[in-house]
Parts: sequence; structure tokens; C-alpha cells
Amino acid sequence: MDLTARGTSALLVIKTGCRKLRGTKIVALSQTSALRKSTTETNMLTIYHAPGTRSLRVIWLCEELGLPCTVKTVDFSPAYRASPEWRALNPVGKVPVMTDGDFTMFESGAMVQYLLDRYGEGRLQPKPGTEAHGIYLQWSWFAESTYARPIGEIVNHGRAFGEKGRIPAVVEEMAARARLSSEAVDRAVSDRPYLLGDEFSAADIMMGYTIMIAEKFASIEGLDSLNAYWQRLKARPAYQRAAAA
Repeated sequence: MDLTARGTSALLVIKTGCRKLRGTKIVALSQTSALRKSTTETNMLTIYHAPGTRSLRVIWLCEELGLPCTVKTVDFSPAYRASPEWRALNPVGKVPVMTDGDFTMFESGAMVQYLLDRYGEGRLQPKPGTEAHGIYLQWSWFAESTYARPIGEIVNHGRAFGEKGRIPAVVEEMAARARLSSEAVDRAVSDRPYLLGDEFSAADIMMGYTIMIAEKFASIEGLDSLNAYWQRLKARPAYQRAAAA
């Protein structure tokens, strides 16, 4: 098995309720993975990962479901992400990418839904076609298309123009939109532990990553329910293993 990606020393992680392995050290799979061995006997999931990126969502989901997968870190430099090699996997040079056997896809939210539908066996999402599933989809898509968008714009603004080219009014407008979304989530979890109520779902995985970047690049200060929710998500063992990848 190739353990390297061009331009970087790849980190290979075999996931299930896993422990990570670096280089060529091998760590035993958990009992959960043995129960799900059949999912990867012929098709091994591979997640191309860079720390701090949306690949966290996909790895976290695999941890929650006990799905074995290989995690390969990739060179996150602009040069590598613009290379023909990487653009062949992701046409706009973003991370993550996931392969399932010969099948390749990008977009973290799509990966999450694909894995749930193919391997989830009804777990971590309500029954499709129900109102509950509609709410699940609402928060999953809100996490990326509404909440994460202005935060990403803040990051891209700084990357493109640097501190000298920073336009304060533009950044403030982006931060205000991010704050509005943070407040919406704060209200949503004010009377419940998770977005859908008492049960954790993949919508919480989608939202958890966005809260992580909101805390880092915007602000979630003063939002008590949101912060308590974020602490609950971070306390999950599956999240902690994914974050350590």
C-alpha cells in the first residue's frame, strides 16, 4: 500500500473506533471494525485529509459509524493543490476527496450523505421522506451553505490580500453574517442537546465543523447554548479521534 502523497509525508490512519498509525506502525482495529469488516473487504474507503479542513466531518462520521477507512494527509500548499495530480481528484483544488474503491468524490457534505446512505444502516439520520429528515437536511445544508460561507470568505480575504490589503468593512460584514448564523444555532439548541433533539445525528457533525471554524475565525462568545452544544460535540470520543487525525 502506498503511504505517501506527492509533496508530503502522508499520514496513514486506519479508522473504525480507531487509533491512528503514523508511518508504518500498525495499530489493531477496534471490535467495532470487525463487525463492519464486510464494508471494506472489497472496497476500502480512503479519505484525503488536511488538518483543519472539512475532511474532519468525513473522518468523524466514519468514527461514529465504525467504518474502517484509510486517511491520507495531503500537501495543503497552494502549489500542490493547483497541481494536475490533485486537480484530477478535485477540480478546484479543495480538500477533502474520498474514494470508495474505484469511485471518487469531493464535497464533504455529499460524502457524509453518501456514507450514511450506503453504509449507515439507518443510523445518524431520520428516515428519508419524513419531516424529521427534512429538518436534518435543513441543518446539514445550513451548516455549510449559510453558516460556513461568510467564515470562509473571512479566511479567503486574508489569504488573498494579507493584512495590508485587508478591508475592515468587508470583514466586519462577513463577521456579522457569521454571527447571525451562530445566533440561529444558539436558539436551536437552547432547549435540546442536539439539533434534532435528544439524538445525535450527522447534522451535528456537519454543524460541529462549522462551529469549530466560527470559534477560530469569527466569534461565538456570549452564546451560552451554542458553546454548551459545542462542548458536548467535542466530548464525543469519535470527534476526539477524528480531530487527532
